[in-house]
Amino acid sequence: MAKPPRRIGDHGIIGDLETAALVAKDGTIDYLCWPSLDSPTIFADLLHADEGGSFSITPDLTDPRTSQLYVPGTNVLITRFMAEDGSAEILDMMPLPGARSHPDRTERCLIRKVTATRGAIRFAVLCRPLFDYARVAPSASARNGVVTFDGGEIRLCLSTSVPLEQRAGAAFAHFTLSQGESAWFMLGEEPQARLSSEIVDKEIAAAVLAWRRWLDQSTYTGRWRDEVHRSALTLKLLTSVRHGSIAAAATFSLPEATGAGRNWDYRAVWIRDASFTSYALMRLGFFDEAKAFYGWMSKRMSKAADGNTLRIMYAIDGSEAREESELPHLAGYAGSRPVRIGNAAHAQTQLDIYGELLDSIYLFNKYSSSISHEGWLHVCSIVEHVIEHWEEADAGIWEIRDEPRHFLHSRLMCWVALDRAVRLANKRSLPAPLASWIENRDRVASDIWTNFRHPDHGYFVQSRGGSELDAALLMMPLVRFVSATDPVWLSTLDAISDVLRDDGMIYRYRNADGLEGGEGAFTTCIFWYAECLARAGRLEQAQLVLAQAMSYANELGLFSEELDLRGEALGNFPQALTHLAFISAAHFIDRQLDPSRRPHWQP
Repeated sequence: MAKPPRRIGDHGIIGDLETAALVAKDGTIDYLCWPSLDSPTIFADLLHADEGGSFSITPDLTDPRTSQLYVPGTNVLITRFMAEDGSAEILDMMPLPGARSHPDRTERCLIRKVTATRGAIRFAVLCRPLFDYARVAPSASARNGVVTFDGGEIRLCLSTSVPLEQRAGAAFAHFTLSQGESAWFMLGEEPQARLSSEIVDKEIAAAVLAWRRWLDQSTYTGRWRDEVHRSALTLKLLTSVRHGSIAAAATFSLPEATGAGRNWDYRAVWIRDASFTSYALMRLGFFDEAKAFYGWMSKRMSKAADGNTLRIMYAIDGSEAREESELPHLAGYAGSRPVRIGNAAHAQTQLDIYGELLDSIYLFNKYSSSISHEGWLHVCSIVEHVIEHWEEADAGIWEIRDEPRHFLHSRLMCWVALDRAVRLANKRSLPAPLASWIENRDRVASDIWTNFRHPDHGYFVQSRGGSELDAALLMMPLVRFVSATDPVWLSTLDAISDVLRDDGMIYRYRNADGLEGGEGAFTTCIFWYAECLARAGRLEQAQLVLAQAMSYANELGLFSEELDLRGEALGNFPQALTHLAFISAAHFIDRQLDPSRRPHWQP
C-alpha cells in the first residue's frame, strides 16, 4: 500500500535559474525536472508515492521534530531533524551559473550535505531517479565510487564521500556520522570522483555569496522585509538565466482540490504572470530581470508583428507551449487524477494579456530603459490589435473551459493597454495616432461603466449583462481604472467580501466554468483584497487581512496557488502570482502605515 503523500506545503524549493527541486521536510527530494524547469521529471514521488523517483536521506532518529529554514538571504535550504537521541541537518543547494567556486566548473549539479549536529547518527540514503516522468527506469552502474544512471537520452552521475551500493537502478548508502562530521552527495551530468569536502564547501559558500549579492540590490526597507525578500528570492528561482523568461510556477499537476481533476501544468511563461513578476521585482530594485524579460518578450512581439498571433503563454525557451496530454501511469498527488503535462489553455484567447504586457513595458520605460524604435512599432501593432478585438468574448484570466464570455477583467485590461500606450507616447514624445487611441480607450471605459454593472445593486460584475462576482475585479483600482474610494467601487468591494470571502479566504468566483469538481480559495486574491482595503482607506482591516494571508505561507515563507478549508496548500507550488501579489500588498500597506515612505505624488 502506498504511503500517504507528503503535503504540498511541507517542502522547500532550491534551484539554479534553469530548474528547481522540491525538498520535503523528511529529507526527500520528491520533485525535480531535468535539465530544465519544463523538462520531464527525474524525481516525481510527489505525484506518485514510491513510484515516481526520489532522493532520500533519512537519519535514524526516534520521533524527530523536523523543520526547514534558508541560510539567510539565500535559496540554500537546511532541513533539521531534532530528537532526544540526537540531531542532524541536510543542506541542499544548486550552484548558480557564473557563480561557481572555480571558474572552470560549468557542470550543473545538485549538492546535498548531511551533518550530525548532536550524537552519533546512522543515515540511510536512497537515490532512485526515474526519467521521462517515471516512464524510463535507467540502468545503474558503479565505477570509482560514482554511480551512473543511464536512461539513453539522459545520464546522471552520483558522486559522494561515502561508499555507495547500486542495484535495481538505484544507489544506496548506509553510514554513521559522529557529532560535527559531514558527508556530501553531488548529482550531476559529470562524474566527480576527485571531488573533496573542501571543494563542496567552497561551492556552498560561492552560492551563498551569489544569492546575497543579488539580494543586496533590493531597495525595500519597510515592514515585513524578510518575508518580502523571501518572495523576491522565490520569484528569482522562476526566472531563466539562459532565456530571460519567467515561469508561472515550478510544478505541474498539483491539484486545486484534492482528489479532483483540476490539475494543470504551470511550467510555462504566461505573459500575464511574467509581466506582473517583472514589475514586482522592479519595484524592489531588481531591474536586470525586467530587462531580460523585456528582451525575451521583444522576440515574441516581433513575431506577432510579422502577422502571427501573440500567444497567452510560451515555453520557457520562447517556443510554442506544449500541447496538453495526460500521464495515466501516475496516480497523482493524493490520488488526484489525471496528471497533466502541457496546457491546452495556450490556444485560448485571453484579451487581458495585452494590458498586463503594456503596463509592464510602460513601467520598464519609466523606471529603467527607454523603448527602442522597433519596440515602439511592436507596441503600436499590439494597440491596433486591441482596438480591433476588445469587444470580443474570450476565456478570461481564469481560463474557463466553456463558451467564451465578455469578462470585465479582460475589458479592463484592454483599457489598460490603450491607456499605457497613450501615456508612453506622451512621456517619450513617440509618434502615434493619439486621438484614435484615446477615443478607443474612452469607449472601453464607457462600455465597462454601462454594461458591467449589477442590474439591481449597481456594483461591477464578472461579465457583461450578468450578476455574478469575480475576484479579478479587485484589479480595477490597482490598475487605476477607478478610484479606490469611488462609491460604486466600494459597493463592489463589499459585495466581493460578502459573496466570495469565506473564513478569511477568497474564492475566484462561484458560478460554473465548464469544469467538474471544486477548487480551493485563491491565495493571490487575498492579497489583492488587502491592498484594495488599504487603498480605500480601511487600513486597520487591510493589516488584519494581510496578516491572515501571510499565515497561509509555510514555515519558509512560500505560498501555494490555492488553499483548502484548513488553510493548507493546494495547487502548483510555489506560485509566482501569489508571491508578487504579496509584494505589492506589503509594499503599499507599508507606505500607508509610514507617511515618511509616501511620495508626495503617486503616479
